[in-house]
Amino acid sequence: MKVKKAVIPVAGLGTRFLPATKSVPKELLPIVDIPAIQLVVQEAVDAGIEEIIFVTGRGKDAIEDHFDEAPELEQILTDRGNTEMVKALRRIAEMIEVVSVRQKKPLGLGHAVLCARDLVGDEPFAVMLADDLIESETPCIRQLLEIFQDTDESVVALMEVPITEVHQYGVIKGDAIKPRLYQVEALVEKPPAKHAPSRMAIIGRYVLRPEIFQILQQLPAGKGGEIQLTDGLAQLVRERKIYGCEFLGDRYDIGDKFGFVRATVAYALKRPDLRDKVLHYLKTMSR
Repeated sequence: MKVKKAVIPVAGLGTRFLPATKSVPKELLPIVDIPAIQLVVQEAVDAGIEEIIFVTGRGKDAIEDHFDEAPELEQILTDRGNTEMVKALRRIAEMIEVVSVRQKKPLGLGHAVLCARDLVGDEPFAVMLADDLIESETPCIRQLLEIFQDTDESVVALMEVPITEVHQYGVIKGDAIKPRLYQVEALVEKPPAKHAPSRMAIIGRYVLRPEIFQILQQLPAGKGGEIQLTDGLAQLVRERKIYGCEFLGDRYDIGDKFGFVRATVAYALKRPDLRDKVLHYLKTMSR
């Protein structure tokens, strides 16, 4: 079955980026001049996803507005002769179908995914976390979708992390059955380093079967009083197979301030209008 929908949770408060996020959703902070959330949505579009479901919270209406038409702004730009920017704005509004649902309380990623149940329906779907930007020749979520098409089972994105960082992630236990492909045996949410089953961490891309909804609905709160998606997957793997894809690409954790800076520099270096200037500046700073 073709995966048509992607759930993107965006209800977080963005406290690590205060005061910038006091009135501006963290997801709209720009990587150079492109809001971070637009880069995530573009990845979904490039992978063939047809509909985005935003799981939002209070104060996040501007995210939906970004993907809507802006006739007044377009008219002003047209009057000024800036037709290229008008075309760019229209491409954003037309790039994909967008709907949203509210997560009224911050009860964890598993709860956020569960909030999208009625909009997803009884079909497989993708989950994409806005804090993870992944630059790759083949979109990261596309890499997972290809495995799902072959196996008809849930797939999570994996990346090997230092043992000192495993406590920040969901981590899998499992063996590689092909290059970059793992069969997951168990999953643990944020284990202490000494108890981690591996260094293979789950990164913010998933393709999930709809059975996960029933599990999440019955799942008790885990660490921090939240419903953890990893805990739900740990139960799902007892009932069905789950695969892990060690994706190809560069990942930037823009939920972290240094990760945000890294992403901004990396994306700027990919732009012909900025690359030489940025390189020159970095060289002068390193003297």
